[in-house]
Amino acid sequence: MKYPVREGITNARHSAVHLEMRDRYTPDDPEFARWRAGHRYEGDPGKLPDWWDSWRDLVAETTARGVVMRRARVVSEPVTDYIRYEHDMTFANVAAGELVRWLPRRQAADLVLPGTDLWMFDGTAVLFTYFSGDGNVVDREWRTDAPVVEQVRTAFEAVWQRATPHEEYKPA
Repeated sequence: MKYPVREGITNARHSAVHLEMRDRYTPDDPEFARWRAGHRYEGDPGKLPDWWDSWRDLVAETTARGVVMRRARVVSEPVTDYIRYEHDMTFANVAAGELVRWLPRRQAADLVLPGTDLWMFDGTAVLFTYFSGDGNVVDREWRTDAPVVEQVRTAFEAVWQRATPHEEYKPA
């Protein structure tokens, strides 16, 4: 499938978790460029660009089916401009139905974490995402072997337990 994250979310029955650990993604993102130029959506999901509609609809449909969607971000502090942008835009994820938390990297130093970002669906399948150094996606890999899935589950839950809910996290 062309969109493996969408496939995983569409097929999820109970849970979809996303662990993000980079301080910068997709350097040529036009929305990031607009944000850096001063554009803000002022916390109003109704003002978001049309491309956002498909994600919002997917999350809303998924959570309406009873699937819990959680996103945890491990970030360096002081945060990068890209993380400030993500924090500023996360109101839209929350409004769509995602639960989002933030964990400063310093507070994760003693956790054993996967080497890359990932999605995990229903605690049975993991989709690893591999990036180039500048933050572009270069590959994805599905894993369903029980030891890997358990390591990911344990890592995500440890991050989630320590992380601060989006509404309370103030980027340093």
